[in-house]
Amino acid sequence: MTDKDLIWKINSVKPLLHTPVFDVIEQSETAANGVSGDYVAMQAPDWAMVVAELGDSFILVRQWRHSSEKLSLEFPGGVVDSGESPEQAARRELLEETGFEAGEMLHLGSVSPNPALFKNRFHVFLARDLRATGTQNLDDDEFLTYETMPIKEVIDRYGEEPFDHALMGTALAFYMRMSDN
Repeated sequence: MTDKDLIWKINSVKPLLHTPVFDVIEQSETAANGVSGDYVAMQAPDWAMVVAELGDSFILVRQWRHSSEKLSLEFPGGVVDSGESPEQAARRELLEETGFEAGEMLHLGSVSPNPALFKNRFHVFLARDLRATGTQNLDDDEFLTYETMPIKEVIDRYGEEPFDHALMGTALAFYMRMSDN
């Protein structure tokens, strides 16, 4: 079987559910061999995450995650707003959540966060040359604190609670790849 034989054609798209954070759609599709089916996908804005390096430490945010019903310790990040580039979103999220501005912002990579379900992209940036403004600018329903932690400790503890955010693991993989070069 060639790659061409693996590609499905989208025949139609039907909206199923609109929410504040994503839309659920149904795609009617046909495989190259004629098999047809309906498949669900989620359309969401792109997301950006910032690996903020401060000396030999990372800046992390601690916040409540509604779906997992627990606190999470992770890199700052959030939604790429309409009209914003991923880098602009990364800079904005870093400043809003931690009060730090980045002198240098390096794109580490972009991936599909879950290609089986989501149609968006996830962008990871490294922030260096940080300057503290002393002011967070959180959304009305955003409650978080930020803290620094040694880079080695974050890497060693990843996968344990409260370091179990899967996209943080992706960000760490990009960071470690960059650090090896």
